[in-house]
Amino acid sequence: MTIDVQQIIFENVIQPALLALDMGRYIEDGYRATIWLMWGCIELVLIACILVPLQRWRPVEAVTDPATIRVDMLYTFIHRLGLFRLFMFLSLEPLLDEAFGMLRSGSFGIISLGTFQLDQLWPSVTDNAVVSLLLYLVVFDFLDYWIHRAQHGFPAWWALHSLHHAQRQMTCWSDNRNHLLDDLIRDLLLVCIAFLIGVSPSQFILIVVLTQLSESLQHANLRLSFGRVGERLWVSPRFHRLHHSIEYGFGHNFGVLLPVWDVLFGTANFDDRYEPTGIDALGVDSTDYGRGFWAQQWLGFKRLVRT
Repeated sequence: MTIDVQQIIFENVIQPALLALDMGRYIEDGYRATIWLMWGCIELVLIACILVPLQRWRPVEAVTDPATIRVDMLYTFIHRLGLFRLFMFLSLEPLLDEAFGMLRSGSFGIISLGTFQLDQLWPSVTDNAVVSLLLYLVVFDFLDYWIHRAQHGFPAWWALHSLHHAQRQMTCWSDNRNHLLDDLIRDLLLVCIAFLIGVSPSQFILIVVLTQLSESLQHANLRLSFGRVGERLWVSPRFHRLHHSIEYGFGHNFGVLLPVWDVLFGTANFDDRYEPTGIDALGVDSTDYGRGFWAQQWLGFKRLVRT
């Protein structure tokens, strides 16, 4: 069913557009990008039809600055509709494909990596579709936890990632409010790991979609906890809001999907509180993060250079 929808969208929208722009050489890339567009549209519908009404039902705080939320929506559309990944397809993927091919063949003068697949470790068990998906989900979440720690721990990376935390009106649209260089570094790391452990493209897409939907819920302006047990099984809006808290965040709750990593590595905070979000504990940002998309990107680059 998914393939049929992908084919319809590609043949009626993507392929004619590429041919009209004299970009026929990107037909294959366009077909692969169509699946991101399709899932992105599904995500946007779910956010608008489920998360937005939930925010109105049980908001943590009143909306006082709708303009900054509209900018967050722009970030969400850019990422969920695959525009950012389209850039990666057209600019970086050919280089990555060549590098991975050379690694497999041993062309760099090192031992060939071959075609390792993590889900083949226990044949007839880990290669089950559901089990392999859960296995890869846990592996990527563990990696995401440490990437998140690095985003806060390295000053140069924090110069970029701080844009995400500067939002004082956090909503279900805020997950993708990131500097593009920040996203590029993270995505490159995840793509490289996906290659090394043998994740199939369809599995990788599903992992990304599930993660993004969960992160949209986590950032929602929603007074919601999963209870004493559930809070320790899956990251909730309350748990993640503490990570964005002006006073209590930054050193806590780095988990993306599973709180278990925060528990194991001593960074968990399960306090039952809903705090204001932002960066400066005094209530005034010491750095200008910009009001619009391009201003935020430019100021983030300037922070990186200064750092």
